[in-house]
Amino acid sequence: MKTAFIFTDAYLDYDYGPTHPLRIIRLKMTYDLIKAYGLLDLPSVHFISTLKAKEEDLITFHSEEYLNILRRANEGFPLGEASIYGLGPGDNPLFPGLFNLSLLVTGATLQAVDFVAEEKGEIAFNIAGGLHHAMRAMASGFCYINDPVIGIKRLLSQGKRVAYIDIDAHHGDGVQKAFYDTDQVLTVSLHETGYTLFPRTGFEYEIGEGQGEGYSVNLPFPPFTEDDVYVWSFEEVVPELIHKFHPDIVVTQLGVDTFYDDPLTNLHLSIWGFEKVLRQIKNLAPRWVALGGGGYHVFNVARAWTLAWAVMNGKELNEKLPESFLIEAAKMGMEEKMLRGPIITPQNSQSKEVRREMERVVKYIKETAFPKVKH
Repeated sequence: MKTAFIFTDAYLDYDYGPTHPLRIIRLKMTYDLIKAYGLLDLPSVHFISTLKAKEEDLITFHSEEYLNILRRANEGFPLGEASIYGLGPGDNPLFPGLFNLSLLVTGATLQAVDFVAEEKGEIAFNIAGGLHHAMRAMASGFCYINDPVIGIKRLLSQGKRVAYIDIDAHHGDGVQKAFYDTDQVLTVSLHETGYTLFPRTGFEYEIGEGQGEGYSVNLPFPPFTEDDVYVWSFEEVVPELIHKFHPDIVVTQLGVDTFYDDPLTNLHLSIWGFEKVLRQIKNLAPRWVALGGGGYHVFNVARAWTLAWAVMNGKELNEKLPESFLIEAAKMGMEEKMLRGPIITPQNSQSKEVRREMERVVKYIKETAFPKVKH
């Protein structure tokens, strides 16, 4: 099996700002930990240096007027009309090079797509990708360009059937909306319910429309959902949908803001639950384009995506993090020394109430979406 890891240090040339929760350094820390474990030296691994997407790639989804605004915003100066496009103070700040960064992130996703679609290998991972909130003419949720949509559209142009699985704590609304009326893409999003978290969408009754009815599937989890209910829900819904749909390629968004100590969300997953889901995805996917996503606890991101890359390559890792990485990470305040760490049992568990709610949601999906999905 051949795999590809797409990365560049050029990501570090850009910064959302000192108080913004999306910190680019998490990408470098992930790369450094993967490298420290020797996971880029495997004979089956292709390391691919990121190349910028071409602007004509972006127009397959985004409007020309929106792209013009991003080009102008690239200098980081205030724009009078920026707020119309979701740009400005807050989630989607104007900063120098924001369009350049978007081109890099999207370029890496297209490189991952091409590696898999051209059968150079079975799995490709772009940790910088997965910016699933961006809309056709609007930035949203830290996302300026929707690289998953652009990558999937390239696959569709080649006649591929694509299943998209999104395990970020935030609903993959931009991707769902892009393919809401087609049966050529199956979108499955597992996320914290929109009742308590941005973007306030992704309810179980959002199942697609027209030709796409049944092909948008949402598992909205209540706050404080733990590993057992999350993994059970995944197992009840995702494998059968994938088998029914029979995709050529599975694209995933592997956000790790689902963890119990993430500062922006309210789910209570652990890295152990994340790993269980990853292993199932690997078994389900005939070919796999993996993208990063959310995660606002920097050290969780590095450990979780390193574990993900090990799973993709069929490697078991020493639980103790490599000493070379620990020395550098300690300078940033990292105290964790283990890859997975102990299983944490939250106090005041609400698993019984959560289980009842998710049994209701799963039943609804089986009754509404399952009968619609066909090969």
